[in-house]
Amino acid sequence: MKLHCVPTKTAFSSFNKIGFHSAQGFRLIVDWCFPQLQARPSVKLSGEKFMSKLLDRRWTLLSPDTKVHQITVSSTRRQKGGGSFCNVSFLNNKQPHLGNMMFEDNRGSSFYIVRDDLLHPVINGNKARKLDGLFPLIEDHGVTDVVTCGGCQSAHAAAVAVSCAERGLKSHLLLRGEKPEILTGYNLVSTIYGNVTYVPRSFYAHREKMLQTHASTVAGNSGNVVYCNDIIDASTTSQTFKCSDFVQMDAPRDTKSHSTKVVIVNEGAGDAVALLGMFRLVDYLSQDHLLGRKRAFNFVVDSGTGTTAVGLGLGALCLGLPWKITAVMLADTIDAYREQERRLISEFKRQFCSLLDTDKLNGSDDGIVHWVDHSHWRKFGNVLEGEIDACQQIAQQTGILVDPIYTLAAWEMATEITRAHEDSNVVMLHTGGTLGMFGLAQRYKSYFGMLHNVIKS
Repeated sequence: MKLHCVPTKTAFSSFNKIGFHSAQGFRLIVDWCFPQLQARPSVKLSGEKFMSKLLDRRWTLLSPDTKVHQITVSSTRRQKGGGSFCNVSFLNNKQPHLGNMMFEDNRGSSFYIVRDDLLHPVINGNKARKLDGLFPLIEDHGVTDVVTCGGCQSAHAAAVAVSCAERGLKSHLLLRGEKPEILTGYNLVSTIYGNVTYVPRSFYAHREKMLQTHASTVAGNSGNVVYCNDIIDASTTSQTFKCSDFVQMDAPRDTKSHSTKVVIVNEGAGDAVALLGMFRLVDYLSQDHLLGRKRAFNFVVDSGTGTTAVGLGLGALCLGLPWKITAVMLADTIDAYREQERRLISEFKRQFCSLLDTDKLNGSDDGIVHWVDHSHWRKFGNVLEGEIDACQQIAQQTGILVDPIYTLAAWEMATEITRAHEDSNVVMLHTGGTLGMFGLAQRYKSYFGMLHNVIKS
């Protein structure tokens, strides 16, 4: 191959420091050897065309399909037990009228629920969606090991462990706190599928340094470490300028000479790449035979890192959908969530929006998510009296399992809005995470021990 220019001595020095096979090194090679490719394309795409181009990639999930059920909310005589729903009952319609038929379906007070908890036996809910666009890129980049972190019962860590094992990759999971006396729930899944290290809370508080240190240890002297953003930068350069035609980024993982390459995935997969899976979900749900693109919906979602809510909002904005995103804050202050929203939007624009008519994102800087407080304030991770009873009532009346930390908060908000406004068109996204109930049963033995005393309706 003939190169159009030869890098200078300074450039070679930069390559040596960064590494030819890192994402930054790859981009330096492109910039030095193919300067004509650095200019951004002048043709800007509409929201729909941009979405089509953005979604034209390999995915972790074979299909974006998901079930949509309808939950009817009825007032009942006040009952003993039942937690926050002591005067409410629920009924699940598994085959509701969707598309144009939604306008003809009059079931009184009801909300829809997107059953992403059914996506995978273990990797379900927003955990599956946030990893949907990531793992194909990890594979394409020749990564051998993945390092991430989370709480002791982290559904994200377990999802990473299972996803890695399914692809022949090694996962290294840094879990906050002490090893439980009995392994159960997501902690058990993480231990079976991955390599778990328990980290003292004081060390875990400095996540970035903790992840870097552990990733460097895994890589050793001959390996290298990259971040998700490095991989995205390299992949978008390759896709936009067809660099894959002339640069081979890495040899296949199964070659004997291949060294260890470690990627760091932030806690909760809270990076812009995680938004891709949410865009894919929005595109799927907006089809005419499902929710369509004309009707105004209020999407309700529980928020840990806030990434899922921002992904839903950006996806709806790009397609021009009249959807409102209501996110129940669980783990931080409203200022912290708004800052996370700004960071993700800025990161997404930088990495993916070179071809998008930016008028489509007008207003995103002012906020695209309606952040609301949890109806019952508590320190994150704590369970209040009556919440296990509420989860049991929902399960018995609808066949849907929610957990008291995350999805119960969204269910409560969806119920509250629906009862206040019958025509509110509420859609709750079930974010999965129900295996965490097994871990909670160890911590809250008294709450779970009283379940048999609940009066069932």
